[in-house]
Amino acid sequence: MNTFLEVTESLLQGFGMTAKLFFLTLLFALPFGLIISFGSMSRFKPLKIITKAFVWIIRGTPLMLQLIVVYYGPGLIFHMDLMERFNAVLLAFVINYSCYFSEIYRGGIEAIPKGQYEAGQVLGMTKTQIFFRVVLFQVIKRIVPPMSNEIITLVKDTSLARIIAVYEIIWMAQSYIKMQGLIWPLFYTGAFYLVFCGILTIIFGRIEKKMDYYEG
Repeated sequence: MNTFLEVTESLLQGFGMTAKLFFLTLLFALPFGLIISFGSMSRFKPLKIITKAFVWIIRGTPLMLQLIVVYYGPGLIFHMDLMERFNAVLLAFVINYSCYFSEIYRGGIEAIPKGQYEAGQVLGMTKTQIFFRVVLFQVIKRIVPPMSNEIITLVKDTSLARIIAVYEIIWMAQSYIKMQGLIWPLFYTGAFYLVFCGILTIIFGRIEKKMDYYEG
């Protein structure tokens, strides 16, 4: 019983790091993803080409590789001091998920019929007014399902932080294998992930129901 409580306390500490990485990644990646999507849809071709190439590279390479490059790259290439481990992980996650989110945003925006933009212009609305008053909620309705999938994937991807020794929940569980020869704490981490993902699934399900008003 004492061992179970000790393991639970340790895993909760690791889960705190997991949750911190998750929420900070969302905080930065959601708005940055929207900015990147505007770049990929830009009429200025050089910006559009550069943005699309960047997104292609990030989406086409493993997140694990990006973590290693962000942490070790500046030091090896520019002879700089290594970035603080958590900051390096956060930066890599924000870059990675911003690119994935940008494609979701772009797909949602481009799915809106052009007739709605033209109707707004006929009514004398500016492009900004059309976007926020007519388009935005329809875009949100369209992107909630794919966005929820990516966000739930983010929960599980946080385990990659251990690659550069950030002490998230799985790192904590693995330490019991080395120190005490216990493997069950590693399986115990599954309960934390399942509960977290279950809560997110319920939240996104409710958001989808509320957005049914914007069907069509």
